[in-house]
Amino acid sequence: MSDKSSHDMNLMWGGRFSSQTSNIMEKLNSSIDTDHRMVFQDINGSIEHVKMLRLQKIVSSKVCDNILRGLKIIKNEVKKGKFEYSKKFEDIHMNIEKKLHDLIGDDAGYLHTARSRNDQVATDFKMWIRDAIGDLDLKIKKNMKTFLAIADKNFNSIMPGFTHLQSAQPVTFGHHMLAYIEMFSRDRDRLYDVKKRLNECPLGSAALAGTSFPIDRFLTSKNLGFDRPTANSIDSVSDRDFALEFLSTASICATHLSRLAEELVIWVSDGFKFIKISDRFSTGSSIMPQKRNPDAAELIRAKVANITGTLFSLFTILKGLPLAYSKDLQEDKKLVFSAYDNLSLMLEVMNGMMKEITINKQFLKKAAKSRFITATDLADYLVTNFNYSFRKSHNIVGKLVLKAESLGCDLINLELAEFQKINPDFDKNVYKILSVENSVNIRSSYGGTSPSEVKKRIREWQKKLK
Repeated sequence: MSDKSSHDMNLMWGGRFSSQTSNIMEKLNSSIDTDHRMVFQDINGSIEHVKMLRLQKIVSSKVCDNILRGLKIIKNEVKKGKFEYSKKFEDIHMNIEKKLHDLIGDDAGYLHTARSRNDQVATDFKMWIRDAIGDLDLKIKKNMKTFLAIADKNFNSIMPGFTHLQSAQPVTFGHHMLAYIEMFSRDRDRLYDVKKRLNECPLGSAALAGTSFPIDRFLTSKNLGFDRPTANSIDSVSDRDFALEFLSTASICATHLSRLAEELVIWVSDGFKFIKISDRFSTGSSIMPQKRNPDAAELIRAKVANITGTLFSLFTILKGLPLAYSKDLQEDKKLVFSAYDNLSLMLEVMNGMMKEITINKQFLKKAAKSRFITATDLADYLVTNFNYSFRKSHNIVGKLVLKAESLGCDLINLELAEFQKINPDFDKNVYKILSVENSVNIRSSYGGTSPSEVKKRIREWQKKLK
């Protein structure tokens, strides 16, 4: 077999084999359809690796310059969409090295000095996730700003707050929106934590044992934007904690979006009419001309399953793997890329949908004035003004609710005489206590729903999100 055909068979490990890989094995083994997304990370990692090889006098300056020239050409081809990926060469690393060989000849063979695909892919993957984290962080921040604008416009818009999906106590719509801003803030914190922990560079760990070449891992680590090199070569190539953490964080963020999507589906329904989703984020029915379906929210609600599924898939892949590297880890990129794509889309759609949402304040307030929603305020009133225990107050108000139910009215519609039959201490102030306006205004504890507190939180977030 000629040198060229041997090189074409597999430029990295073909020398050990006397026949070519079967077509079906090639299909199973190839990951280029997935990992081509790491092309820039791979090229940048190679560039810094070669620069280090030159500085450490491991490879001659002439050869290194030739390699760097070739990598620059490849990078430009990728940017212009002219680079052709081939399944024959398995993955992104081998596709680039094969192209480099076509461009500069045998000097390309020096590129892989003092490294393995094991540490190379771990480095590329970490850099890709690091870039993805930056993108997701910006998209979450955009959502936070959108939600904050809605909260600011509705800081005193009264709505029913729910527990068990039943009317519980009056809150403000602005307060409800701020709840999601808090969730998104934690999502951003988790992304920061993932980035902080993954930001150690595996490059130079080689296959699993390090290398005998006098490399400078601290230099390549610094030049690739890492905080430090990884400290154990075996862990370096087998670790996928960073991918698990990324998928876990993505799953939590997607779950937050799904919870809101569920609320939007409920709120837009005929039984609520709290909001209206714009035509741009709604669809129609093929048979019922009157329908406006909240499909954007429903699809966001569904996509979280895809993201949480990737997390448990990677857990399942990793649970039985001995140290160090096994080819099973080839499947990790597909899972992470899928989770990122879904979450990125969910964030973009949610932001667009919420920017165009219409809040039906009249329906919100009307709903807040039903189903004994200020009963807790009445119990608190008895505790504050008559020194009753809360349990005694709870019992008294419970009897009033039972009475109102038997008369088919709300508490605020009861005659004063009915209140006094159950407890003579009641006077006409009871009607002020039972108003929804009073209910939200008096809840001025830190983090409470009173418009004054909501305004304070809004101002704090406006400063944080500048």
